[in-house]
Amino acid sequence: MPDNSIKSKCNWYDPIIFRILIPFLSLLIRLLYFSCRVVKLEGAQNEQKALDMSGGKVIYASWHQRLLYHVHRLAKRNVTVMISQSRDGEFAARLVNCLGLKDVRGSTTRGGMDALKELIKNMKKGANGGMVPDGPTGPPRIAMIGTIILARMTGAPIIPIAWGADRCWVMNSWDRFVIPKPFSRIAYYYGEPIFVQPSAKGPEMEEYRKLLEERLNYMTRWCDEVFGEERPWKKQEG
Repeated sequence: MPDNSIKSKCNWYDPIIFRILIPFLSLLIRLLYFSCRVVKLEGAQNEQKALDMSGGKVIYASWHQRLLYHVHRLAKRNVTVMISQSRDGEFAARLVNCLGLKDVRGSTTRGGMDALKELIKNMKKGANGGMVPDGPTGPPRIAMIGTIILARMTGAPIIPIAWGADRCWVMNSWDRFVIPKPFSRIAYYYGEPIFVQPSAKGPEMEEYRKLLEERLNYMTRWCDEVFGEERPWKKQEG
């Protein structure tokens, strides 16, 4: 449920969006993604390896640009994600709830530590974690340290995840958010898990952060290149 600070920023018509438009949008998203087909799956053994080695508790991590298809993919994996406390975050939280994920509210700019503590509690009760290392406002494809802190504090390995499609809509947003078009072909990649040592600090934490960033960027490029065409959002990448 939204806290008072979020309620104060909502418009009078937001309850209509929450109760009618978001369930309708979630239905459209389900129909869209059920029409898509994964034609290339890389690294499936990496997910199972991480689950086996950690006793079934992991942290999925993806760039903000590719978030929406992951929500569909992870819907049955008992994932709790961190979402910002902004008004846009309220829309996003209610949407991912409709699509099967749970949420805690906070980001690097507001309420982050409280949200991180709440996510840790959920993971101790058996949930998997979901993190967007460059969200909610970027810069795009630059990992922040929060995912590494969560992995150190929970002992759960990070599984980087990425996807690409042969046909996408590209949004005019800070991250060039992409949505696969109906009946798209999808390439999906589970990266090698990253295990953060509980004793890690300072320079070691920075090395883990760089590793996550490099791995996600490599995987994203790999998924895009499966279909052999230049993608308009690739111009944003360093």
